[in-house]
Amino acid sequence: MPLNRYTSREPAKAVRKSQVLIGLPRSLDEELPKILIHTGALKFGVFTLSGGKLSPYYLDLRIVPSFPDAFRTSIELLVKATKTIPIIDKIGGIPTGGLPWASVLAYSVSKPLVYVRKEVKHHGREKMVEGMLAPGDKILLVDDVITTGHNVLGALQTLRAEGGVVDQALVLVDREEGGREHLQKEGVTLHSVTRISQIAERLLDMDAITQSQFEELTTQLKK
Repeated sequence: MPLNRYTSREPAKAVRKSQVLIGLPRSLDEELPKILIHTGALKFGVFTLSGGKLSPYYLDLRIVPSFPDAFRTSIELLVKATKTIPIIDKIGGIPTGGLPWASVLAYSVSKPLVYVRKEVKHHGREKMVEGMLAPGDKILLVDDVITTGHNVLGALQTLRAEGGVVDQALVLVDREEGGREHLQKEGVTLHSVTRISQIAERLLDMDAITQSQFEELTTQLKK
């Protein structure tokens, strides 16, 4: 049986062989769980997240742009979500994982791009924000995935310090581990293409993960 257009040549660890039998999704919204499996972006094991927390799974969305069809479909999902958010002057990218997504999204919706540097550069204008940012600009912050919200919060503080208005953020996947609530405390509404609980349910329905893997995906949800 030929591999579908999203399939990685390196099979994801501990995913059922029956995944190759997954049929075509009924809608664009059902593509993302399939993309995570077939690109190998969803991995099971023991991982240390950027904040130091241990997790039984990892979402490596940085590899998705290496699969043009999967990347294109994922961008379409972000575009669809962006069109539901009113009054966006500019798209804001978060280093480093969010920058490819923000860049292509900004191009796709014809909005200017600004992005936050991980650290101040010690030459030129020594800026923390790249791009044209005017006081009062309403910025949609874009990242690939959110866990606790630490990266998004850091970026919004930098943009606000430069005069930007940040009250909306968009991610592909919400891991549902407190990020939405932390952003809400700072006056930011989080929009997500999907949540990890939805992904887990969809993959289990497709027989793409085992029951134990389903539990690994959902045990850390913030109730």
